[in-house]
Amino acid sequence: MGERPYVLLSCAMSVDGYLDDGTPDRLLLSNDEDFDRVDAVRAGCDAILVGAATIRRDDPRLLVRSPIRQRERVARGLPPSPAKVTLSTSGELDPASRFFTTGETAKIVYAASAAVDGLVSRLGESCTVVDAGDPPALGRVLSDLAGRGVGRLMVEGGGSVHTQFLLGGLADELHLVVAPFFVGDPAAPRFVRGGAFPRSSRRPMRLADVRRMGDVVLLRYLLS
Repeated sequence: MGERPYVLLSCAMSVDGYLDDGTPDRLLLSNDEDFDRVDAVRAGCDAILVGAATIRRDDPRLLVRSPIRQRERVARGLPPSPAKVTLSTSGELDPASRFFTTGETAKIVYAASAAVDGLVSRLGESCTVVDAGDPPALGRVLSDLAGRGVGRLMVEGGGSVHTQFLLGGLADELHLVVAPFFVGDPAAPRFVRGGAFPRSSRRPMRLADVRRMGDVVLLRYLLS
């Protein structure tokens, strides 16, 4: 594939592997200490990627929250927060989403070829729309990001996006936070879907760190 950024997957899940439950309200899977840890990780990255479904469901801002970390980035000649990146096959993205309206940083949409013209028309100058093939090809996305100076990419979900990176062998590190409860709803979204993962029981990941934060735990795995 050629040059690509270092890819860090970040995920919080229940003990039984769910990202959310089936209710309209967002399920909190972490705590303040972990939110601050995630903020620090964000501050050390060049871009943050989420899928379009995550934007529609959660309307995330994807910004560095800490003013101190923002100032440290600016002192290094960087914007206060990393660039925001998303993938879209359908082109169903709302220009009023906080992904587009918040933060003094670049916003990039990698879209399926058929959705590019509609997105350019609807989103205007709020972001850069890039044709990533049909369907969008992660290798093409990562090569383009590397060409834009992204050396470290944080992928925050959702499950479909995490699965694509893992199946493609395109992740270097995984930060997995486990919450102390079960969801047990077959209709709820899961951390990963089925597939032939390069990292299996015959070729496991390497556990690099374990961190307890109250009743939640961070497992940091190295894949590359």
